[in-house]
Amino acid sequence: MMYRIDFSSVAKAEADAAFLSFSQFTAADRSQAWYQGLIRAIVSLQEMPRRCPIARENNFFSQEIRQLLYGRGKQAYRILFTILDDQPIPTVRILYIRHVSQKTIGEPDED
Repeated sequence: MMYRIDFSSVAKAEADAAFLSFSQFTAADRSQAWYQGLIRAIVSLQEMPRRCPIARENNFFSQEIRQLLYGRGKQAYRILFTILDDQPIPTVRILYIRHVSQKTIGEPDED
């Protein structure tokens, strides 16, 4: 089964912000290659999105949240998504694109 990919406005903004951040300290062709790789990783979710593990945010949402890791080291990102099988066309909804060092969504702030 093939899934349609749908981006939330938040995920689009986070992808752009990650690209801009990466382009601040690396060559333009390298940052462009990183961004194209990010898009290829997301497009790979059209097939078998359930191959990806449940995200640590899963307990904070009413829908199942999965993650796909992209990149290595300081440039590793977590692509958080949900699978919507109840749509006319089964859809993978990209919710967030977050750096691996960012706090878990939904966790209370530490005092």
